[in-house]
Amino acid sequence: MTNRVLLVEDDRAIATVITEALRDEGFDVTACSSVSKRDALLADYGFDVMLTDVMLEDGDGLASIANVHEAAPNMPVIVLSAQNTLDTAVRASDSHAFEYFPKPFDLDELTHAVRQATKRSAESAESIDGEREGSLPLIGRSKAMQDVYRMITRVLRNDLSVLVTGESGTGKELVAEAIHELGSRRTGPFIAVNMAAIPHDLLESELFGHERGAFTGAVSQQIGKFEQANGGTLFLDEIGDMPAEAQTRLLRALQSGKIRRVGGRQEIGVDVRIIAATNKDLGPMIENGSFREDLYYRLNVVPIHLPPLRERREDVGALVKHFLGQAVAEGLPNHRISDAAIKRLEAQRWKGNVRELRNVVFRLALTAREDVIDADTVDDALPATQEMAIGSETPFEIALQAWLSGSSSAPGVLYHTALAAFEKPLFEHALRETEGNQLRAAQLLGINRNTLRKRLSDLEIEPERYVRRR
Repeated sequence: MTNRVLLVEDDRAIATVITEALRDEGFDVTACSSVSKRDALLADYGFDVMLTDVMLEDGDGLASIANVHEAAPNMPVIVLSAQNTLDTAVRASDSHAFEYFPKPFDLDELTHAVRQATKRSAESAESIDGEREGSLPLIGRSKAMQDVYRMITRVLRNDLSVLVTGESGTGKELVAEAIHELGSRRTGPFIAVNMAAIPHDLLESELFGHERGAFTGAVSQQIGKFEQANGGTLFLDEIGDMPAEAQTRLLRALQSGKIRRVGGRQEIGVDVRIIAATNKDLGPMIENGSFREDLYYRLNVVPIHLPPLRERREDVGALVKHFLGQAVAEGLPNHRISDAAIKRLEAQRWKGNVRELRNVVFRLALTAREDVIDADTVDDALPATQEMAIGSETPFEIALQAWLSGSSSAPGVLYHTALAAFEKPLFEHALRETEGNQLRAAQLLGINRNTLRKRLSDLEIEPERYVRRR
């Protein structure tokens, strides 16, 4: 039996590509480009699966999926969207979509999803009401963030343990908050514990609580984080800093669903969803015995990795504008930012990731004198230790484009201006490396010594400045 697919897509080129790919796999594909045509087709024909874009000719294809489920309650729906935000991914999940694919997508993955969708009906789940656009904590439409969004939506309606990994400043706690606020435990408490911020000898008391007199200074009973989070989510940040003894008690609590306060005899049942996070590589820690392997597998049921900012530079502009809005909400002046200034920010290495970018944007909002923040203002606000993203991690062209975006050279001289701007630091680098020895500098650069001398003179570079005084 041939499986029938309804494709709702108003981009003719994309519709053609998907149709041909699915037909090559044996599917019977019917395509349309609007909500009204979709509804007419659903009323007259039976389909096994539907693929739909979000923005269609006559409306929001995602907003009316409830009507689709009413007309065909057992038909899986796969959502395609160029509106690649967390809100879109969550709306797709809320509408009981079988799968969500941000554009551009991998055609083989899409074909596989259609094949899987025809094998079973869409799952029924409680929807999450309300509009959230602009209020969700995670920003970015890069492919790396789309993968994060898709993983988040897959854990919203279950209580599986999640391990969030990523460098400091990437927003691991924001992922935990999103899972809690958008998931089935959103009416319960969200309790966060930073393992690195609590002295080791107090950590067990902090997590599990203690009875009066359990140790010196325990003058009264204390309820621990596990009990405080009962019915909700417990976020264990920097789990890699947890001492071995506490790891053992944590594992026991996760296995049994019960905790015992320090100094107490009674076991207390707790209903807690665990989300852990770390900026460390736990693999080597497991090998050297500083982190329990069984605890790792208990926590790492669903892994979510947050990419560093340097791997999703296309998100910098959206993040900057988001932070400028936050700055206004906190009483700082309202500013816009130029494209050249955003290019400058995109070209930075951002070792502190999104957290560092936010700090710089707030600094810009505070110190900028003009309504529009330009590239020069960005340069003044960046710390002296900030590095341009030139090297193996990012292409040299990123920094070059940032420089060109901020250039204001007169017509007819841009080539010579750009050449001088990049040639001078190149020659100065060669002289520093060779301690002012022009022969060795010419050899390092791969040019004739006389050519080097002429360019040093033209660029007004004094090689004597680089000679090391002994």
